[in-house]
Amino acid sequence: MKKIIINGQKTLNGTIRISGAKNSALALIPAAILTDEEATICNLPEISDVKSLEAILDILNVSYKRATESIIINPKNMKNVAIPEEIANKLRASYYFMGALLAKYNHVEMNFPGGCNIGKRPINLHIEGFKKMGAKVTQTTDKYVIHADELKGADITFDIASVGATINIMLAATKAKGTTHINNAAKEPEIKNVADFLNTMGAKIKGAGTSRITITGVDHLKSGAVEVIPDRIEAGTYVIIGTLIADKLKVDNLNPKHIKALLDKLKKTKAKFTIEDESVICEKSSNLIATDMETYYYPGFPTDLQQPFTTYLTCCQGTSTITENIYENRFMHVNELKKMNAKIEKISKEQITIEKSSLQGATVNATDLRAGASLIIAGLIAKGTTTITGVEHILRGYEGIIEKLKNVGADIKLVEED
Repeated sequence: MKKIIINGQKTLNGTIRISGAKNSALALIPAAILTDEEATICNLPEISDVKSLEAILDILNVSYKRATESIIINPKNMKNVAIPEEIANKLRASYYFMGALLAKYNHVEMNFPGGCNIGKRPINLHIEGFKKMGAKVTQTTDKYVIHADELKGADITFDIASVGATINIMLAATKAKGTTHINNAAKEPEIKNVADFLNTMGAKIKGAGTSRITITGVDHLKSGAVEVIPDRIEAGTYVIIGTLIADKLKVDNLNPKHIKALLDKLKKTKAKFTIEDESVICEKSSNLIATDMETYYYPGFPTDLQQPFTTYLTCCQGTSTITENIYENRFMHVNELKKMNAKIEKISKEQITIEKSSLQGATVNATDLRAGASLIIAGLIAKGTTTITGVEHILRGYEGIIEKLKNVGADIKLVEED
């Protein structure tokens, strides 16, 4: 069993470079199989979720070559076979192969997708979108079979601005006959990253990054290339760390506009940081003050930073309130933080209050990816030693997190025990 051990309260100094965005990479790899030639993805993070997608490429007989921070994907000998349960269940983003395979072959068979247990994450919007494009969907207890004699463009309006559904329908529509309009589309930067990639291959996609995306289907896609945008959630995590425990920490290779909601909240707490073109320079802030925060769809405060921000608020004088509007089971980190003496109360399913706390090292468990990030932050600022289990969740989404923190002065290590 792997564990992360942190001896807390070490002052950080130096530079942390942000890796490619996990949430982009996990959609770009399935998008790449739509080409009839080959596709190149650069700035690809080395995380376990990417390895899981490579396993799906292996199942589909898709050739790929890895180099440092890049992958070249060639689907010329691809086979449209069912994606088995043991592979699909490893990560939520496996569902992007639904849209890609449906677009390419008009048929896909796949077990239910997995991912972190942070609440209900239905894919009904994806399924209803496929149906509107002419697909027939058969669902068994654990498997989807989706088939279309011909995929046709459609007018699709989402009840909520779902990132996954927006990307999946965009993938399917890329080779559909006619034009598809996605209304109330999600606006996250990762969606534009995927659309830009597809457009380099000859797709006709307009409006990505806005609430209305238009896709005109094409018959063939050529070679294309893309650079994965910087990971805004990773960037936000390290900015939070820097404002709590750094003498001077430069969080580099990021887009400050992508974390504006976080930076605005940090300003309200009197955090000390300077924004540059592609970096944020942070330093430890004294006399931080409480604030209230609600998660919302981009450009609102990201749900993926809610758990790290919870730990941040334990350092703020007064009472802070967090309201989680996206997932109903995203407070699993609270009980773990309370083991470290965090003063947090859950006042409803969607809301918690946080008081200033003196965190103490303890043994805690990462129940999901971002809960794990919140515990790493807690371990860095706590007095004493913190041991984190369940670290496989953390390694799914943060490239080289141990090395990056070590390099700027953290006393942190990954150990493996029987």
